[in-house]
Amino acid sequence: MGVTKRPGFLLYGVLTAILAASVFPLYFSFVVASKDNSVLGDATPPLLPGGNLVANITRVFDTVDFWLAMQNSLIVSTTVALSNVVLGSLAGFAFARLRFRGRDALFLIVVGTSMVPTQLGVIPLYMLMSDLDWYGTLQAVIVPALIGSFAVFWMRQACEETVPHELIEAARVDGCSVLRTFWHVAFPAVRPQAAVMGMFTFMTAWNDFFWPLIVLDPNDSPTVQVALSALASGYYTDYSLMLAGASLAVLPVIGLFVLLSRQIVGGIMQGALKG
Repeated sequence: MGVTKRPGFLLYGVLTAILAASVFPLYFSFVVASKDNSVLGDATPPLLPGGNLVANITRVFDTVDFWLAMQNSLIVSTTVALSNVVLGSLAGFAFARLRFRGRDALFLIVVGTSMVPTQLGVIPLYMLMSDLDWYGTLQAVIVPALIGSFAVFWMRQACEETVPHELIEAARVDGCSVLRTFWHVAFPAVRPQAAVMGMFTFMTAWNDFFWPLIVLDPNDSPTVQVALSALASGYYTDYSLMLAGASLAVLPVIGLFVLLSRQIVGGIMQGALKG
């Protein structure tokens, strides 16, 4: 029987250094957000929080309609994440465990769309949104992102690894339809991977700036990233104001990670063990 070695001080030191390097940018943003903008001109960078955080947050809401921006981003990101989880899981299950003509060719086409630069489709997509009279509305941001090739590929791999053929055949013998087989057999098995994919999709939609800037009116229906760009636009950049807004913008992402932390860590560890 082998002897299991406990992690040494070197490993803990490396992990601590990685953790500090990961957390420090977020902490420094909070420090700057809690101080006056003039502190950045000091020879020694500030390392301790100041007392202007509430005042800077108040200025954020006075400068832009940040509540509306947060609300719009939550609607867009939540809808896109849930849609990618549901539709991606259905498509991934079909590509992984159903047999139909042209399955492999169709999957290659889906994966191949991820290699097309987003910028190539901006002009025709903008023209389509204009024809649908969707300019300045949230559906112009939501509908094009309802399903992506990454979600299909991710969930297809998850179904391949965690949903045995035997379970699918047993469900069919019991008289389950394809949808019931997916919902009662496949989806519970891939729920951790679906949580990870949903988190990634939520973050992507939350951080998207390029397409919302084009198709939304910054004054009437901004998202968080568009509102943050408005905070940075001016004769000079007020970093305390901008980072106060950024500190507010990152809170929903942190909250979602805390809410789904067990599922996310479980999905990552499950993939690592299978690898």
